[in-house]
Amino acid sequence: MDKQVPKNFIAEPYPYHYELELIVDSLTNLGSGICRATDGWVVMVPFVIPGERVRARIYRNHSNYSEADLVEVLDRSPDRVDPACRLFQTCGGCQYQHIEYGRQLEEKTARVVELMEKAGLGEHRVEPAVGSPQLYHYRSKITPHYERPARDGSQPIGFLQHGRRRTIVDVESCPIATQAINEVLPGARAEARESGGKKRRQRGGTLLLRHVLEGVVTDPKAVVSERVGGLTFQFRAGEFFQNNPYILPQMVDYVIGEAKSEGVQYLVDAYCGSGLFALSAASSFTQVAGVEVSDQAVLWAQANCRISRIENARFLIGKAEAIFKGLSFLPEETTVIIDPPRKGCDASFRDQLMGYRPARVVYVSCNPATQTRDVEEFLQSGYRIERIQPFDLFPHTRHIENVITLVGPEENGSV
Repeated sequence: MDKQVPKNFIAEPYPYHYELELIVDSLTNLGSGICRATDGWVVMVPFVIPGERVRARIYRNHSNYSEADLVEVLDRSPDRVDPACRLFQTCGGCQYQHIEYGRQLEEKTARVVELMEKAGLGEHRVEPAVGSPQLYHYRSKITPHYERPARDGSQPIGFLQHGRRRTIVDVESCPIATQAINEVLPGARAEARESGGKKRRQRGGTLLLRHVLEGVVTDPKAVVSERVGGLTFQFRAGEFFQNNPYILPQMVDYVIGEAKSEGVQYLVDAYCGSGLFALSAASSFTQVAGVEVSDQAVLWAQANCRISRIENARFLIGKAEAIFKGLSFLPEETTVIIDPPRKGCDASFRDQLMGYRPARVVYVSCNPATQTRDVEEFLQSGYRIERIQPFDLFPHTRHIENVITLVGPEENGSV
């Protein structure tokens, strides 16, 4: 038994593989259950549902909590369902396949509420999360990984194992990827193994399978097309574009609806990428402008503008230190949409946005934790929250997209 104990294991407060019964209180934003032992000690257990009584086995102790594997569900939640994937709990891609979808939406909404409360913003109502109309086979892009190829091509090709930083689980098909991707995946895996067996590259690699109008594309440099609403967007297959086409039009319509307001006739789409929000909103504003620090993204946005024959939109390369330079829109007549990466808005951008002081800000985020951090600063500058609406772009995972609408001091009557 001693040989099985990890070298750096800390044996307090529990020995390695100690088992105990726990009641699940809530879920973390990473998807694990927060449980408390009889002495009040916190234990994190994955693949559980709040309210369940479970048996768990300790594998790591930290200074203020422990981590444990789920051994058995003793009292089962009525919202527990059978997962669709045989690799669930092994593959680290999904965290919630064991939870009925309506309950998933409740839990994801609760995570946003919790983050707002931690930021001291608990008085603001969070609307129930909008669910995806497609629960499985919705994801239009996957990127399976593999380590250094074996000579016989036997290395696993898939995703990281749950709870491991380097171990890859072999994934032959993925139930959250589109059917078209799963039809192409076996051939892509075989080609990677054959290539690896011949070349014996020193490092592994990543496959790309992106389901677009052209079909399933595997070349990250290929020019591909997506249709959202009545518009077509072109970009390179390896670049960012939202990966759930079933709910994306609904979220875009919501964001545009929140951007519109009496007296607002201009729109700025910061972090505009290939122009999704700017071009989708163009018919609702006198003029729109997209701003991006990436010159390549601006070129794609300009091309998409020409494809859709939109004449009241322009796209600017915004230098990091002067994002809004060159805009002639009166700020009191302008809404700014921001959709930053997971790290949120950097300090320079936040300072510049508060200096510009648009009438409204619609903040779209794939990471509500960094979003609430940024929103706190907006509130300190005189803005107020008007609405908070989560969207579930990735069913069966812990991820949630969140949209917060903020009203500027002039529009809300403040001085």
